[in-house]
Amino acid sequence: MSARPVRRKLGLWMASALVVGNMIGSGVFLLPSSLAGYGPISLIAWVFTAAGAILLALVFARLARAYPRTGGPYAYARRAFGDFVGFQTAWGYWIAVWAGNAAIAVAFVGYLAHFWHALATDRVLAASVGLATIWLLTAVNAYGLRQAGAVQVVTTVVKLVPLLLIAVGGLFFVKSANFGEFNASGESAFSAVTAAAALTLWSFIGLESATVPAEDVDAPERTIPRATIAGTAVTALVYILGTVAVLGLVPAAALATSTAPFADAADAAFGGWAADLVAAGAAISAFGALNGWILLQGQVPFAAARDGLFPRVFARTGRAGTPVVGLVVSSVLVTGLMLMNYNASLVDQFTFVILLATLTTVIPYAYASIAELVLLATDRAAFSGGRLARDAVIALLAFGYSTWAIAGAGYEVVYKGTLLIFAGMPVYAWLKYRAQRTGQKDQTIRSGQPGDHGPSAQAA
Repeated sequence: MSARPVRRKLGLWMASALVVGNMIGSGVFLLPSSLAGYGPISLIAWVFTAAGAILLALVFARLARAYPRTGGPYAYARRAFGDFVGFQTAWGYWIAVWAGNAAIAVAFVGYLAHFWHALATDRVLAASVGLATIWLLTAVNAYGLRQAGAVQVVTTVVKLVPLLLIAVGGLFFVKSANFGEFNASGESAFSAVTAAAALTLWSFIGLESATVPAEDVDAPERTIPRATIAGTAVTALVYILGTVAVLGLVPAAALATSTAPFADAADAAFGGWAADLVAAGAAISAFGALNGWILLQGQVPFAAARDGLFPRVFARTGRAGTPVVGLVVSSVLVTGLMLMNYNASLVDQFTFVILLATLTTVIPYAYASIAELVLLATDRAAFSGGRLARDAVIALLAFGYSTWAIAGAGYEVVYKGTLLIFAGMPVYAWLKYRAQRTGQKDQTIRSGQPGDHGPSAQAA
């Protein structure tokens, strides 16, 4: 029998690219237009959200160092709270990942339409290109984690070029008159910052990405914390500098109606060639984010299935050790979601799915933050070298931020997201029933009860 090939793991650069690439996806290229209605006060919201993201990054870094196990938020929630909360976390996070992938695929096609104009009018063609991209990247991830990691490194480097062009180079061309009124919302400063922060929140979804494939990361106790903190800090810096530049390059009135704010900013600073560069960068950014999130869509159900909290078929892997079944099933669900909605408005599809995906991701963030508090009390030895009081305060602040973010998602999203999580409870009940039946059968065979034809029955 031939030995299985040695699984090549993700190093620091690939893990960091996974974090940065999954956070810097498609929406950041549109977000300045959404923030234009608030004015420069939105920069305070960016700083506030970045601080919350750094707190969460510190939580995930410590948890990954203590428990370098595949599954990320799911693994930590299950360890602290048991199977039921662990299942809830895996269920919600998995749905958020594959549903979000449909939105990212839609955004990729939208940016590609800047160069291939037929995609903007032919919805069948647009759906076909989106689905082809999903299955191409599914194949790459199924072939091997290192191959997916290589794609992530390349696309992350390429996507940073146009963003840094605006975030750094564009600062030399800003005009103070373009910033407009500091608080243009007409609301109190607190209300304006809160509303703007709710918009910026989802730009940091993905900061936990390196923790999810933990067992496929080289030296995870060191690599994952470094990749998580460094990736989150770099992303926050790019976001804030980029927003300052766009606000200063494009007049507030024009920015509020722009469908390509970074491209408009590039045009104002450098001319038309830069706008095309930014549009290409946006398409590559969405492509890279889709690759990174497809990688994760197989890892979470794999980890849960291995623990008996997802159907066992999700624990099957290919020759390269990749969770092929989870990848394929998830992409089938993405395909179905896109086919059901291909005739709807792209903006409507993207906006609601992103909000829902954000909610079902932030809930695991809250679980992870409280999980660290619980584990600091019950398994202190796993956090050797840390300071109990400091770590507990950071975890508590991260939990408070996550709770605030959940509330900021809005009543409709919280309502529908809660129903989505509840929908998984019958699945959990069925899994437990099946495990109980299997355990009873195994016990019957071992104890030689009636119907057993083993040695015990013969002796009787």
